[in-house]
Amino acid sequence: MNLIRLAWKNLTYKPLNALLGILLFALSVGLVSLLLSLRKQADEQFDANLAGVNLVVGAKGSPLNLVLNSMYHLGYPNGNVSLGEVRAFLNPRHPLIEAALPLSLGDGYRGYRIVGTVPDILDWYGAEIGRGEVWQHDFEVVVGPNVVANTGLKMGDTFRSAHGIVDEGEDAMEHEGEFKVVGILAESGTVLDDVILTTNPTYWHTHDHGGGAEDHQEDDHADHDHDDHEHADHADHNHVGGIQQLLEAAEDKELTSILVRYKGINARTMSFARNINDNTDLLAAEPPYQINEVRRQFDNGQRILRILVIAIIIVSALSIFISLFSSLRDRRYELAMLRVMGSGRGGLFGLIVLEGLFVAAIGALAGLLLSHGILAVMANNIRDDFRYQLDAWRFLPEEGWMFLGALALGFLAAVIPAIQAARTDIGETLTEG
Repeated sequence: MNLIRLAWKNLTYKPLNALLGILLFALSVGLVSLLLSLRKQADEQFDANLAGVNLVVGAKGSPLNLVLNSMYHLGYPNGNVSLGEVRAFLNPRHPLIEAALPLSLGDGYRGYRIVGTVPDILDWYGAEIGRGEVWQHDFEVVVGPNVVANTGLKMGDTFRSAHGIVDEGEDAMEHEGEFKVVGILAESGTVLDDVILTTNPTYWHTHDHGGGAEDHQEDDHADHDHDDHEHADHADHNHVGGIQQLLEAAEDKELTSILVRYKGINARTMSFARNINDNTDLLAAEPPYQINEVRRQFDNGQRILRILVIAIIIVSALSIFISLFSSLRDRRYELAMLRVMGSGRGGLFGLIVLEGLFVAAIGALAGLLLSHGILAVMANNIRDDFRYQLDAWRFLPEEGWMFLGALALGFLAAVIPAIQAARTDIGETLTEG
């Protein structure tokens, strides 16, 4: 006698009896799986893009928005600040700052953000050039691999930037001056995969009214033979697009923000952000603190959902118990006949337990597939709206343990009905039947 086949036939004979338990298990496991996947991948994205940044300096506004916009390229900038206000942070002899990364933000191409900065950004994020070279002149760009995949840009292509970061198609307001693709990044798993990099002065030229961008580009590329470029070593760049150029630029030129790394953590650096906020017109935000705030808010939402999930899990276990226990009265004759045909008490016990395990296993598998299906839909929306990549079909080790936990719960829910089945009195049942 094959108990597994018999248990399966019992479930499929009256599937509605087990349907509630399956649905509840699917709902509870699916919710937990979805929360785990979102939290895991969000944490990885946050951590991968911290890049050792201790401080972000920019225009007054929301500190969280400053961090999300400058480091994760989400949302819109608080505004711009003049180079004169922030030049001190770029000084290589600053007593507290080891390195600073200037950012110019606000424009895009087909929904992908154009970031004006210096080539040192590649070192900060551990990115490398996959093809071509690092930008060396204004209006030269290096594009991330996801940008290439979704826009079709390739080496040598030219394009014009649009004001803003939303892809408005033909309605986009294009700037003067053409960008040229001189490099493509290798995949790094960081935010650089989804941006277009160029120089800070390029932003100044594109926002000069009166066609100065194209004039500058022509001058900038004069006598410049791209075939003679060597593959760039981005460890040190003190040419067009470097920090030195910004130190020599006019004070009324603007940047969006500056990413700062400290030489070390001490009493002075711990009060550095507060001093900036209290004594200047600038805003200084500490990324670890702001990201932890985001995580705390996420955790608060998770706690509420966790209570709901626990309640659903308890109800799903009860539904299995009630379904199996209530069916025993209708199946007493069947169970007695199984005893007559040679099945022992252990066989009847195992039969009912298997039915409970089947309900739990089917529900758990359905929940896992459902959660990753929902994640796939969310991933498409997140990619379209924020240019962030989620791996929808990446299964976590925790989900394996969760599946085993569902089986254990199904077993526990079936134990009492299984004991009752094993105690079936053959003589009394057959006499009544």
